[in-house]
Amino acid sequence: MASSASLLRAATASAPIFSPLQSRRQPAPQLNLLCSHRRRRGISLAASSAASPEVEKEPSPSPSPQASDLSAVADSVKVLKEAAKTRKVPAPEVLSALSNIKKAKLDTSTFFETLGGTESPGRTWMLIFTAKGRLDKGQYFPVTAVQRFDAAGKRIENGVYLGPIGCLTFEGRLSWKKKILAFIFERIRIKVGPFGPLEIGFGSSEDGREPSTKDPFFVWFYVDEEIAVAQGRGGGVAYWCRCKRVP
Repeated sequence: MASSASLLRAATASAPIFSPLQSRRQPAPQLNLLCSHRRRRGISLAASSAASPEVEKEPSPSPSPQASDLSAVADSVKVLKEAAKTRKVPAPEVLSALSNIKKAKLDTSTFFETLGGTESPGRTWMLIFTAKGRLDKGQYFPVTAVQRFDAAGKRIENGVYLGPIGCLTFEGRLSWKKKILAFIFERIRIKVGPFGPLEIGFGSSEDGREPSTKDPFFVWFYVDEEIAVAQGRGGGVAYWCRCKRVP
């Protein structure tokens, strides 16, 4: 997986959560996904160190979107939800939907609560599709990558899950300002097969400072009860489908 911040790079009336579909491989034991997906092997997870000039760090107040913009957003949301369920919507259609949502400049006041819930441990979201910042190229993400955002506890977890093979997760703290969610990872956990996870702490867990735009961050363009769209510090745009963690 390319960098979580470089790859991972807002609200309508909520619809029913996606019904689970059978995946091709045995699902990871930690997750009960609410939308379908396919899995392939491959793993890489790191934070971007440089912000793309295409990402605005301090968003200015946005004008109210026009009716035509809202209509385009509604249509685009339908496309993304269908793509999350089936993974059969052509990439150009997904890219066009992401572009419409990114340009709409929607009200972001409810994003954080919708994204991270009102109590710990928050909500989990599975990465569906990633694209370059100009939205000219993109693809469905080939492995199961899940982010957990905890608005109450100001925590974030970012992981990839390979079923019985194991998983790799990063955990840390986050902050929210307007539509920017910045984060700092504090530890990594590595789990292989039936063995317990190996945990390694980072020095960043000791400074205690609040994450800022000097750190990895996401700029959120759309969040509802089923999907979320954001751009990472490195400029890449992505969207997620809500999923459910098994206790």
